[in-house]
Amino acid sequence: MNGTVILLCGKIASGKSYYAQQLRESQKAVLLSSDELMLTLFEGKEGQHHDMLAERAHRYLLQLAAELAYGGCDVILDWGFWTAESRRTVRQFFAQKEIPTQLHYMDISPAVWQQRIRQRNALVEQGKVQAYFVDDGLLEKLNSRFDPPAPEEVDRYIR
Repeated sequence: MNGTVILLCGKIASGKSYYAQQLRESQKAVLLSSDELMLTLFEGKEGQHHDMLAERAHRYLLQLAAELAYGGCDVILDWGFWTAESRRTVRQFFAQKEIPTQLHYMDISPAVWQQRIRQRNALVEQGKVQAYFVDDGLLEKLNSRFDPPAPEEVDRYIR
């Protein structure tokens, strides 16, 4: 029996990684994080190549997730799934391989989101977490790209 692949959807600093850690422990799932891979390989120095490198990382992680799911492991993909197209494409990828998916959406208020960004940035500046620092430019870029999922896309809301 194939494992299930759980797609974590939400803006940067919405709590995806924290939730992923809890889910990993409770379900004994394998966690695959795009940011973790990118920061480990490139140390935040991707510059203008970030989007291209992230796409390559996603392709690699999708293949790895499929292999793990075929082995019966549940897999958590922690990379945001900001657009309806990305969610649809990934779900089709796994459906063609007869691997079930679930979409868990981090649905938080704008006020909580701003607070989490400030907290995260403080931890990044203190060297306590390995994550991207979210400045105003990055925040604007990410906000313009985020397409909240329609209710029919969501299997579980995390509030």
